[in-house]
Amino acid sequence: MGGTVDRPLPGSACAVLEPFLGRWTGTTHWEATAWGPARSAETEIIFSSAAAGLAVTQSYRHTDQDGTRSEGHGAFTMDPDHPDTFWYHVNSLGLPPEPPARASWEGGNLTVERRSDRGTARHTFRVDDGVLTHTAGLRLGKASEFAPFMTTVCRRVPEGAAILA
Repeated sequence: MGGTVDRPLPGSACAVLEPFLGRWTGTTHWEATAWGPARSAETEIIFSSAAAGLAVTQSYRHTDQDGTRSEGHGAFTMDPDHPDTFWYHVNSLGLPPEPPARASWEGGNLTVERRSDRGTARHTFRVDDGVLTHTAGLRLGKASEFAPFMTTVCRRVPEGAAILA
């Protein structure tokens, strides 16, 4: 097999998540919480095909008004036995890698639920009319509902455009 793969394999993470592929820029807004005040930051997100389309990587960077940056990196892979289930591996904010989180694809929404002993964070990604929206909510302790804490809205950046410094 000396050829290269120039398109995703059928049933691969890349085939399903193709609407997310590319570079996106916009703004992230965090609600006021016990951990800090409400704030906004410039955001850059890049979704790329990896492992011959069997995975999709996600890299993101937030740049606050004072120039402070935070970055994170993750990868989505499809469960070969359950095509509606994805696994999300993440390494962010300099913390040790967490175990993979379960993710699902339904009705154009990619939903990731990351659980810890404190509660559950639910992240939802969607692309509509060239706009990527990423929302996140927390359900802490015995709460029955998710409280929204973050919303990111980005537009696709044309290929060849300059990368944010």
